[in-house]
Amino acid sequence: MGATTCAAVEEADGLELVARLDVGDDVAAGLKGADVAVVFSVPATVLEHVLACVEAGVHAVVGTTGWDDERLAAVRSALEGSATGVLVAPNFAIGAVLLMEFAAKAAPFFESVEVVELHHPNKVDAPSGTAQHTAHAIAEARRAAGSAPIPDATETGLDGARGADVEGIRVHAVRLRGLVAHEEVLLGGPGEQLTLRHDSFDRVSFMPGVVHAVRTVGSRPGLTVGLEHYL
Repeated sequence: MGATTCAAVEEADGLELVARLDVGDDVAAGLKGADVAVVFSVPATVLEHVLACVEAGVHAVVGTTGWDDERLAAVRSALEGSATGVLVAPNFAIGAVLLMEFAAKAAPFFESVEVVELHHPNKVDAPSGTAQHTAHAIAEARRAAGSAPIPDATETGLDGARGADVEGIRVHAVRLRGLVAHEEVLLGGPGEQLTLRHDSFDRVSFMPGVVHAVRTVGSRPGLTVGLEHYL
């Protein structure tokens, strides 16, 4: 993702790539002269990297997943009184953002909803940030509509057989060689099923969203979670 992002920035009109940082590099030194940093690191170090950006007054566009409420709260706290903007985006593919929006709109109309995310086996977190973000949006939409709990009569089963429980929405993770990044939302009602699916076959699919975020983040101080707020 880092290499693909560097190429996209170099090809974009009006943007200049001033540094490439990899594992072991001095982040603070690399941020000098930058207006925006694009962070595609790993969950174990991403908070440290984002806080370094905030301390340096550099806007941050963050694609690393693995965030929780406590980590997001730490970023919000660091940004208090600052004009710096930070975007944490579970997915930069425009199609994936649309899938999440469509799923939230459709969810209250169906009795059952489940999410399946499919990724390459080198991905270090499960379920994906995209799937969790999707499930949160679905759960919020169903609460707002007064939807009944999703039916599930399971009484016995192997650990993990029903996937992760994200606010009452079941999320299943597949790790398979040959995949890149894929998500399905399955919505079921009496006698019918609606399937929403997005496939990223190449990392270039994320670049229009990344470049748009780089151009936009400077005008959005504070913390924003989700690319949909920039579209």
